[in-house]
Amino acid sequence: MSSANTLFDPVQLGSLQLANRIVMAPMTRARSSQPGDIPNAMMAEYYAQRASAGLIVSEATQISRQGQGYSFTPGIYDAAQVAGWRLVTDAVHAAGGKMFLQLWHVGRVSHGVFQDGGAPVAPSAIQPRGTQVWIVGDDGVGRMVDCPVPRALSVAEIQDVIADFRQGAANAIAAGFDGVEIHGGNGYLVDQFLRTVSNQRGDQYGGAIENRTRFLLELAAAVADEIGAHRLGIRLAPYITFKDMADPEIVPAILHAAAGLDRLGIAYIHLAEADWDDAPTVPDQFRHDLRAVFNGSLIVAGRYDSERAARILEQGLADLVAFGRPFVGNPDLPRRLAEKLPLAGHDGATLFGGERAGYTDYPPASA
Repeated sequence: MSSANTLFDPVQLGSLQLANRIVMAPMTRARSSQPGDIPNAMMAEYYAQRASAGLIVSEATQISRQGQGYSFTPGIYDAAQVAGWRLVTDAVHAAGGKMFLQLWHVGRVSHGVFQDGGAPVAPSAIQPRGTQVWIVGDDGVGRMVDCPVPRALSVAEIQDVIADFRQGAANAIAAGFDGVEIHGGNGYLVDQFLRTVSNQRGDQYGGAIENRTRFLLELAAAVADEIGAHRLGIRLAPYITFKDMADPEIVPAILHAAAGLDRLGIAYIHLAEADWDDAPTVPDQFRHDLRAVFNGSLIVAGRYDSERAARILEQGLADLVAFGRPFVGNPDLPRRLAEKLPLAGHDGATLFGGERAGYTDYPPASA
């Protein structure tokens, strides 16, 4: 952790020296090539355009077919996907950037279309109320579809999922990534294990906080053993409650997990904060409590602009600040922030799926 306190100062993250403290947050864009959910040259162009960020964290990327919950999201579990991601990392590195891959298993936030007709898997067989996934049908049209009741993973299957995360991390390094981020928030599988509302197991992976955090800590240890803890970050989202995840016990679980992650020596925790207008705010006390148990770097994301980012860095409650949607329409966002240039908007209709329009055709600011 460095004492520098502006967005534009360099910072050490694990073993990486980053040019600035601006992170491009992971954002699902659903542009992978079909069949096979394969990253492609268009994705390489998109990420390379945004390589002036100190760090890019890729869109969430499923570690297995079982881990998928939305159409056209990329994978990292076969040779074609690894080769596709190599196009991306080569382009980003050629543009001077650094990039982590976000490893993802959606758990119960899925549908039988991705499960060979079976049920999605989860810690417990609890359907997420009011939760839908985006599925592109044979007619080429994307539709939001309700998630069905999942089935509970067996202990043996939990170990298989951990092995898939480990292999996904190895594949990411083979594809040229500088590291990986485990997606542990937003109602997906890791988050489902952490919360009592989605985890009502009676075995060593359920019940007490020590058990509910076991899955995250075991898979983090496996990934750290595979690629090195200095190449590992984890995204957590204690105050995000959509996907039927409101849980009064989540904050103590997150702090217990963070202490375990500190013992592993991972590079960072990425704190995802809700970014809609009436979203709950993250209490300053939680930020201080997190600092007290975790000595690695902290990345924050959610509703940040230059002023709010500057404040949290000055307070020492974050080391880097991630920006999501501002990077969609502003590929040169760090320059625009540094020079106080106007920010462009983006077309919400082109966020998911499609081709170049609304993806690679946003221009940089005029000289």
